Order: sequence, then C-alpha cells, then structure tokens
Amino acid sequence: MALVEDKRAGAVIVHGAQECYQQSIDLLEEMGFPKGVFPLKDLVECGRVKETGFVWMKQKAPYEHYFVGSNTRASYETEVTAYVEKGRMKKMTGIKSKLVFLWVPITEMIMEEPSTMKITFKTPMGIGRYFPVTAFMTEEENQKYMKNGDEE
Repeated sequence: MALVEDKRAGAVIVHGAQECYQQSIDLLEEMGFPKGVFPLKDLVECGRVKETGFVWMKQKAPYEHYFVGSNTRASYETEVTAYVEKGRMKKMTGIKSKLVFLWVPITEMIMEEPSTMKITFKTPMGIGRYFPVTAFMTEEENQKYMKNGDEE
C-alpha cells in the first residue's frame, strides 16, 4: 500500500462524477488525445501528480465499451492508471482490448504526428495497432473535424 501512496504523493485529487469527468476531458485535451478514447462511466475519483505525470481514474464498476469507428471492444477496470506526457500515455493499467477471442492488456497509447491523424495502442509485448483518431472522437469533435476538412 505504501508504494501506491508514494506514486500519488502531491496529487491533485477530485471526487464526484462531474468533477472527474471534467478533469479527464481536460487531461485528454491537454495531452492531445480525442475526448472519446476513455469512455469511463460513473467516475468517483480522479487524480494527477503533475511532476511525475502519474494519473488515475476510479469508477464505480468495471465497464466494457464497443468503439464503432475502430470495430474494437475495450474493457476498463474500476481503476485505470497511466503516466502521461504530451501525445503519450505509458505504463497504463486497467485497460484491455479484445482481439478475436482474447483480452489483451493495453499498456501504451501514442498520438502519431498530427498530420497522420493516427493513434497507436501497444501491448506489454510491444505489439501495436493503429487506428484513425476519428474512431475515438466524440460526436462534437467529429463534427468539428468534418467541418474543418470541408473548408480546406
């Protein structure tokens, strides 16, 4: 337990669904990720240690989500953790993706160069798979993206 507390020393912690949702959205935007990449439900606690980049989100119960845009299913445990920096989340825990019949842990998420509009997910074995960023955008982000694309 002391190790867990050490990682969280100096953290800014918020409680409650609305406050946690807003903090998670702010974090995703700051790091350059689409808002829909973490569709967590019923958040009860979120924390961030800005000095180390350690973040965590706790929800009431595990949650499974199907991403239509990437045709993938993801499972989120009651606690999801990561170390974040601009364009990257690493040492992630609490997230798995279903590939065929197996649930595979996702330990890293990387935003590629903005011009490529791709997001890569990696497993502990270093195997990665990338998808278009639009597959994880919220409806609002998708509409803005489509509008901006029409203007060019």
